[in-house]
Parts: sequence; C-alpha cells; structure tokens
Amino acid sequence: MITKPAGGADRRGFRRRRFAPPKRKLPTALPSAATAPLVHPLPPGSRGKLRVAVLGGLEEIGRNCTLLEYENDIILIDLGLQFPEEDMPGIDYIIPNVSYLRGKEKRLRGVIITHGHYDHIGGIPHLMPMLGYPPIYALPLTNAIIKKRQEDYRGLRPLNIHNIKLTDRLRLGNFELEFFHLNHNIPDSMGIVIHTPEGAVVHTGDWKFDYQPVGEPPADLQKIARIGSEGVLALISDSTNADQKGHQISESEIGVNLEHLVAKAPGRIIVGTFSSLLSRVKQLLEISERQGRLVALGGFSMKSNVEIAKELGYIQVNPKTLIDLRTIDKYPENKITIVCTGAQGEKNATLMRIANGEHREVKLTPGDTVVFSSSVIPGNERTVQRLKDTLFRKGADVIHYQMMDVHAGGHAKADDIKLMLRLLNPKYFIPNHGNHFMLRFNARVAESMGFPKNRVFIADNGQIMEFQGGEGRMSTEKLPADYVFVDGLGVSDETNVVLRDRQVLAEDGMVVVIATVDSKTGRLVQNPDIISRGFVYLKEHKDLIEELRHRVRKLVIDSDPLSWADTNYIRNKIRDYVGQFLFTKTEKRPMILPVVIEV
Repeated sequence: MITKPAGGADRRGFRRRRFAPPKRKLPTALPSAATAPLVHPLPPGSRGKLRVAVLGGLEEIGRNCTLLEYENDIILIDLGLQFPEEDMPGIDYIIPNVSYLRGKEKRLRGVIITHGHYDHIGGIPHLMPMLGYPPIYALPLTNAIIKKRQEDYRGLRPLNIHNIKLTDRLRLGNFELEFFHLNHNIPDSMGIVIHTPEGAVVHTGDWKFDYQPVGEPPADLQKIARIGSEGVLALISDSTNADQKGHQISESEIGVNLEHLVAKAPGRIIVGTFSSLLSRVKQLLEISERQGRLVALGGFSMKSNVEIAKELGYIQVNPKTLIDLRTIDKYPENKITIVCTGAQGEKNATLMRIANGEHREVKLTPGDTVVFSSSVIPGNERTVQRLKDTLFRKGADVIHYQMMDVHAGGHAKADDIKLMLRLLNPKYFIPNHGNHFMLRFNARVAESMGFPKNRVFIADNGQIMEFQGGEGRMSTEKLPADYVFVDGLGVSDETNVVLRDRQVLAEDGMVVVIATVDSKTGRLVQNPDIISRGFVYLKEHKDLIEELRHRVRKLVIDSDPLSWADTNYIRNKIRDYVGQFLFTKTEKRPMILPVVIEV
C-alpha cells in the first residue's frame, strides 16, 4: 500500500529536527503489498543503528545495489548487473552478492529501483528467488522494462511489482520514502529520500541536471531544495563523470547537431546507440520524421524498449514512420534512418554484424553515414576502434562524439554535483557509482566547497557505514560483496575456481598426458601420449615433446607397481613432475591434465 500524507500541517512533508530522530515514532506496520510478517522490535530501552552498505557500484560501473538496515527492517535500492571484463572468459555478467540476506528474507521490506538501465535492474531475474520475491517499487517505464526482461526467464514466480508516482510517500517498516524527478538518458529516472529514525538519506541513482531535456521535464529543483531545507543526514550520489569540469551538455543541444546531420546526409544514416537510451531514440525518430525519413530499428532490445515507450506514451510517432528493417531496399537510400544496437562493438549486435557484412538485410555502401551516438564504456575502447576501422574500410562516413556533439552523457559533471550539494546540504557525503578514482574525484568536488574530509565516506563494496544520534562512522565490518558470476549454466559464487582455470588456459594453454597401464601389473603398456592445446605447436617442438614423453615413461616404469592401485596418487605425481619440467624448459605454467587408462 502506498500511503500519501493528508493535507494541513503535513503538506510540506516530514517536519523533524535536523539530523535528529523524528518526534513521532514510525509505525512498524508493513504495507499490504509486502510479503513479510510483522517482527518484534528491539527490547525497550535499546536503540538501533542505521546501517548502510553498498553491495555493488563502489568499485566498478555496474551491479548497483545499496542496502539500508534499521532494527528489523531492510530495504534494497537497485539490483543491477555488471558486464564482464576482458579477463573473464565465458562469463555473461556479474551480479551483486546478497548472501548477507540469507535467512533475513522476512526482514526485507522491498526493493526500490531508480531507473531502467541493466546496471540497475539486470540482477532481478537471478536474485529475486534468492530474496523470497520481495515487492519491487519503481516508476511505470522502469517496471515495464523489468517485466519485459522477465519474460526471458520462464519458470519463475511472477514478480511482485508496484508502480509508484513521484508524488507518492511509501512506508516500509521503519523507513518512509519519497521520490523526486531527475534527468538521466532514460525517462522515469528518480532520486529517493529514505526517512529513517536517524535522519534522511538521499540516494540519487544515476542523474544529471538538464535544463532543456527532450520529452520530459527538467529535474525538480524545487523539491530537491525543499528536501535539503528539512535536513539531510547523508547523500549517496553518482560519481561517473565527477572528474569532468563544467555542466553536462543538454539533450536539446544534441538534437540540433543530429538534425543537421540527418538533413545533410547524402544517403542512409545508421545510428548506433544503447537500446535503453530512449531519449536519444525519441530524438532520432522525431528528427527523421521532420526530415521526411523512415526509421528502421535494429536489435531485439531496441525494438522491445521502443514498443514499451510507445505503449506508455513516452514516444509518440506516426506509425508510418517506423518500417521493418527487411523492407529498407524498397525506399531511396536518402530516405532511410537505421537506429540500432552495437555502438560498443558487441559481437552479435546489429551494428557489428552490419560492419562485418554478416547482416541479412543491411549491406554497407559508400555514402552511408554511421553515427556513434554514445560514449565508450571503459574497457571497450579497442573493440570500438576496430569497429570504426572496419566501417571506414567499407566506405562509410563515421561520426562519433569526439568529433562533434552527437552524444550527451547521462551523468552529472563537477559543477552539477556542486549544485546538488548546495541544494541538499547533507551532513555526510557518500560518493557512489564508479571506480575508486571516480569516487575520489567526487569527494574532491565536495571538499573544494569546504566539505569536511571526515564527513566524506569513500567506502569499498560491502563496507558498513553506521549512523546513530545524528553521527556517522565508517566501520571495519564488511558484508560479502565479492563477484557472483552468471554464465550459460546459471548463477554461482563458486565460479572463481572455474574462472581461474579459464584464465590459465587462455594464458598458457594445457597439456594432456595419457598413460595406458596394465590393470593387473601396473606396467606401462605403450608410450605415453602427449596432447598440447594452446601451449606449444607440436610440429615445431618435437624435441621438447619427445623428451617429455621419455621422462613420463621413465617416471611410470620406475614407480612401484603397487602404487598404481591409487590412481589419484599417480595422477598427482605426473601432474607435479610434468608441470615442474615444462616450467624449467619454457617458463610457462600450462594446465596439466594426466589421464591414466587401465587395460
């Protein structure tokens, strides 16, 4: 149940002393939507602490998840995923570690989602069963994207999803929540105010201030200022672009440049961007419509997100403007715009398949203009550069954000952060959402405004921050926050061993040693077979392989035949001997797989 304040004295929100517990005790009754039963409060005379921990997002871009705990109540903000790094072969993505909540599922009052990007919602299908399917609260577009993604995971229970409005007040146990509008690069992005017995905590999610946004109002500065005037204990805020000076560029400025490009392009325009960057997709649809162009969408996620945005009224376009990608050859090339996924060089995304000549419907021709309307995610630089090289070789004219403003970031820059700090005036500042160096830059912004260093908490994932009596501290206690991997077989926090094996195979390869012995006598029946994969090329290293075969044969012959009763013993002996021998000869450590066959 979402509760709203009555009129009269409470119109302005929660009146309380700055950084002090509210005079009235918050009721412990749960909303009817919550699945958890009532729990017993702490014993009389005792007082709880507000505990805050970020389970993902303090050391990387991705797997965002923040936990707030007071007495017997817990809430989570966001459940995202992180895309794998180059040294994680075979891993699809990484999700937050929620093992701290094992056995505490009944205390979890709800999950609040700030916006619909996968680094904030991507862990939901995998983690909801582990968490006991708590209620999810988000704005309509975010919930629609969550529901659409859930269709890919059949066999799971339906999610307990609730649409909220920015004007709502939500009570979850000891927590009272309200929401405020912020700009990002997807509609329905919001910040969250969590009113606790220890004071108000503000979580911004991903944000920027855009004074001339596209298809949505500017950030609600008046409400943010009102929240600040009532007192903010701690601000948890986005650090992604804190190292960049100035203000983030407006989407409307990007629209002017895109309009110029579309109007002047001699042939087809192919725009690669994120499927979730719906404000940019909306611009491209409207600009193409004004310039008399038809638009074809490429990529399943792009089509799904545009359909959702159309259904909810975030995108309004003439139905005749959108055409099927399979029909583009029926129209003049200078009347076609293709909006597709793949600007990060993803292997199977539409733009990559177009560049490699593997796309069934779209073949690059001289005169095509390819626009990268997104920034490069750290770690993807080499892949994106190879993609650009391929497009240039095919005769396309390539435009990207470093050449002209065809992309506006969705994250606040330094001067935007200063304004947010001035409006909210928090007692404590917790930089969030970024690599460690980004958090440090965010802290420098606050310190440049006179913010005391001892009130800026630069934590690690899982580190507990405690607040009591209006004072905060960083504790030495850490919740589990290591990687949980998702691959084609499912979810596992035990995948570290598997990943290490994959890394060894990728770096030094493997050597298989096959010894065939008589099961009765333990004698070697034939010379050992040596198989090398990714270690050395056998034909060019015959001497090394022959010496290895000779040494393994000698090792087996010289061994006590009775020891062959313990095949594990002899396998370990071969593994240790061969590994030491090969390292001495090559200074490499391939994976050694000894196989003993008894005949």
